[in-house]
Amino acid sequence: MTAAALIVAAGRGARAGRVGSASGPQMPKQYALLGGRPLLAHAVAAFEACPAIDIITVVIHPDDRGLYEAALPAGSSRLTPPVPGGATRQESVRLGLEALAAARPDRVLIHDAARPFVTLEVVARVLAALGTHDGAIAAEPLADTLKRDGGGGVIGATVARAGLWKAQTPQGFRFGAIHDAHTRAAAEGRDDFTDDAAIAEWAGLSVALVAGSARNFKITTAEDMAMAEQLLKPATPAFEPRTGTGFDVHAFCAGDHVWLAGVRIPHDQGLEGHSDADAPLHALTDALLGAIGDGDIGQHFPPSDPAWKGAPSRLFAEDAARRIAARGGRIVNVDLTILCEAPRIGPHRDAMREAVAAMLGIDATRVGIKATTTERLGFTGRKEGLAALATATVLLPA
Repeated sequence: MTAAALIVAAGRGARAGRVGSASGPQMPKQYALLGGRPLLAHAVAAFEACPAIDIITVVIHPDDRGLYEAALPAGSSRLTPPVPGGATRQESVRLGLEALAAARPDRVLIHDAARPFVTLEVVARVLAALGTHDGAIAAEPLADTLKRDGGGGVIGATVARAGLWKAQTPQGFRFGAIHDAHTRAAAEGRDDFTDDAAIAEWAGLSVALVAGSARNFKITTAEDMAMAEQLLKPATPAFEPRTGTGFDVHAFCAGDHVWLAGVRIPHDQGLEGHSDADAPLHALTDALLGAIGDGDIGQHFPPSDPAWKGAPSRLFAEDAARRIAARGGRIVNVDLTILCEAPRIGPHRDAMREAVAAMLGIDATRVGIKATTTERLGFTGRKEGLAALATATVLLPA
């Protein structure tokens, strides 16, 4: 059995909002962009993805051929040339059915172009119901209480909602039956039907109700369009914060400079260590590794390994940042405190922040650098060495 999809896109409604400049003409909503693609393109793509659909025909307004061709570049073997529509939706559907008559499909699904989120499951349910009924429509049971206006904005009555359904599309029919019903309605001057199921009912056809979808809503207003844009956005993964801390100490030795937080600072001594002895970066590396529970700097870069003799400590911090990224995480901020009597840290603070930010791939505003002394107490107070503390906050996928 063959099946055709007839997509109705001939309307001029513009309640979904103005496209382009405020003073320019309104764009028919079926060509308004949703997620960078026209609404019509979304609707057509849904039926192109359905293997049971053999033919796709779009009914357009006679003035919209250029918009149609821009929205649907040629390429689908199942998409027929568009059919010019009429003054009403009912007339446009009838003209579309007449255009399909030459192909004489067994079944036809009539769908509104302004419903971009129809799913394969809904299409399949409508098609399946046509095995036992003349027609079938996607619909949802009414959940809201209905009120009838009694005039003057005052409630006149409450309408019982039991047994009431909200009709959606696609509305599917055996082709010959719905074609004949539309032809007869036109011959008798009946042009007041609001959907194809109403014409089918009038013609005495049996029309089944099948489950639609809340997502299969019709875009009518600017608010609908905004909601549709939100539905297209990828879901934001849930993250949980992790915090790690690090501490490192290095003794002074003979030399003329020290490396602190990735910055070379002239000094009358050096720092003793297997690598460049950058205590703040060693503490930072441990803080980052601790935040993700991945050991410590000595585990990944053992001082017994000659490969790290004299190595720049930025390599260690960069490796920790890569490990975080590999787990889908991101570094929120890091905070370093350097404990020493000398050298002075203040003049180099900004350079340190920039250096650390570059290593970690974050903005410098997310890097804190502080310095303090121990009031001449202990080994730092005696200028025998310096120490560094670090804290890192990381977000990891939950």
